[in-house]
Amino acid sequence: MLDNISLVFLLLSCAVSFGLGRLFVHFRDKKRKAAKDQADALAERIRRELPPEPPSKNKAKRKRQLSQQGKGAGF
Repeated sequence: MLDNISLVFLLLSCAVSFGLGRLFVHFRDKKRKAAKDQADALAERIRRELPPEPPSKNKAKRKRQLSQQGKGAGF
């Protein structure tokens, strides 16, 4: 059987290892979220700056596009 000092050392090393693992996961997720938010903001800005596309020559498609714009694009 392990003596008391070895057992305490084992428990302490497990706790430190688990804590460091959780800390790394937390900061990795935080970094990914920041990068995703920045990419989404860039995509939104690019989408806003695009010129509007010309209306379709298909009458049914034009009506559908106009109704979608009136509904807020379905979101």
